[in-house]
Amino acid sequence: MQRDLVVVGGGIIGLAAAWRALEAGLAVTVLDPVPGDGATHAAAGMLAPATEAEFAESAALHLHLAGASHWLRFAADLEASTGIGVGLRESGTLTLAYDAADAALLRRVVDLHARHQVTSHELTVAEARRHEPLLGQRLAAAAWVPGDHAVDPRATHRALCAAVEQHPAGELVHRSAVHLEQEPGGRVVGVVDDAGHRHRAGTTLVAAGWASAPLLAGVRGVSLPVRPVKGQTLRLQADPMLAPTHVVRGLVQGRPVYVVARTTASDGPWTGHSELVIGATSLERPDDRRADAGGVYALLRDARVLLPSIDEAALVEVTPRARPTTPDHLPAVGPTDVPGLHLATGHYRNGILMAPLTADVVVAGLTGTWFDVGRTAADPAATVAALRACDPRRFTRQDTDPRTPDGARP
Repeated sequence: MQRDLVVVGGGIIGLAAAWRALEAGLAVTVLDPVPGDGATHAAAGMLAPATEAEFAESAALHLHLAGASHWLRFAADLEASTGIGVGLRESGTLTLAYDAADAALLRRVVDLHARHQVTSHELTVAEARRHEPLLGQRLAAAAWVPGDHAVDPRATHRALCAAVEQHPAGELVHRSAVHLEQEPGGRVVGVVDDAGHRHRAGTTLVAAGWASAPLLAGVRGVSLPVRPVKGQTLRLQADPMLAPTHVVRGLVQGRPVYVVARTTASDGPWTGHSELVIGATSLERPDDRRADAGGVYALLRDARVLLPSIDEAALVEVTPRARPTTPDHLPAVGPTDVPGLHLATGHYRNGILMAPLTADVVVAGLTGTWFDVGRTAADPAATVAALRACDPRRFTRQDTDPRTPDGARP
């Protein structure tokens, strides 16, 4: 049976695009042997365009700001559609510095925010303690970022699975895609799964994280240099009195670390406890699903400097996973030069943040509808430029275009 869209990858990116495509009237099949078991499963869920900002990456900052602005409507729509909460917490982020060098870098980041008209401001350490009384004793500086929030990725993924499976035109198939089918003229017309079944569709969207690259390796006319970058997160369970009320991020002797608290559990084995997610590691390693003791130690060591109360929490899970990233740290979102083939991958550390915006961009490209950047973007022109920078064709054309890096022809 011919479908309008087959999506390869059932993480938050693929499912968000599938759900929005279903809402737009398309018939959609999603292929994934274990949906949500990749980077989505490890993610802490920070919606943090400001505190994730990097120097000399203004396109990424504008992209992430636009991504954050899409979350309120996305969460409300998804919860209304499924009745499943996504754990969105609009509590802001407290950013901390451990020593003088960390404080100097924190102030540079606040200055970066000001240059891009992102709201943040420095606090005294005493003011930070009024925000968060659980803070450790030795801190050099602090800043408040009111617009950086958090969501529960696992809850969001459960809601998206339900939204796709419950839709009359939706289908979630627990199989791996092993081959993309191309007609003699080059058009991609569907996917073959690991049981040998063909899933034919008018359009194929590859949203399989870092595994997108090997799947596309045999497709003529497309290049995708996405690679795995491994990280690991820790999940703890704590008495709610010992959990922070805001997202807490910090620099500890130059090492980034964050602690994200969930709302108190109302059922399950940890009823009455709050989940804490600790993370920040990034290693150029494959997705071997192996946790390393040194990384776990370092995360706990640095997190307890900021919040000593975590000593009393139970460590219940260590989750190593690889995120997909590209050479320019921007995702590949949209159509390729191959007819019938679209991509949505390479989001690196911001897959959760970018899921709603990515889904809207993908569906606009599939349906030929107008995508209104100005509706939510503070700087529409900069956002449009950032979205254009995510064109998947930039990699293929680098392979074939004879122009020099500055754009001039030799």
